Amino acid sequence: MENISKNITYGEAVSSATAKSRGISNIPNETILKSMKYVAENIFEKVREHFKKPIKITSFYRSSKLNVAVGGSKTSQHCSGEAIDMDGDVYGSPSNKEIFEFIRDNLEFDQLIVEGIHDFNMDWVHCSLKKSNNKKQILLMFKNKDNKSVYEKYSLERYNELIK
Repeated sequence: MENISKNITYGEAVSSATAKSRGISNIPNETILKSMKYVAENIFEKVREHFKKPIKITSFYRSSKLNVAVGGSKTSQHCSGEAIDMDGDVYGSPSNKEIFEFIRDNLEFDQLIVEGIHDFNMDWVHCSLKKSNNKKQILLMFKNKDNKSVYEKYSLERYNELIK
């Protein structure tokens, strides 16, 4: 199978330890594959080109069955190939903070989420993109005292309190 984009292989885009261990199919159809290529070119490759450093993809495409298995949102854009999760901290640079701020300030997106906030850091950056009608929504996600995910509307003031 051909690459999704210059720096994303097809295997990397559909890879899932959960799918593999549970025998769940995670193969996108042609429509989804087109959406994935659009996200790869207009989000991932632009971030990669800007920083000129490798960035780990932690989640890209998820079949509906896989999305249920990992506890994903019922409306997850991962299932339509319109969302990608990136973790720059895996390789040390760029940081997730730098990735988030670059996307926020420079790219078109539908949804941008600072994920897994703790100790003034984030675990990864979630970004989705549609071919039209992008809402430019930004959210902050962290775990509450009961270990439940909480999503909060972004404000620069709150972001600066949570992320250093």
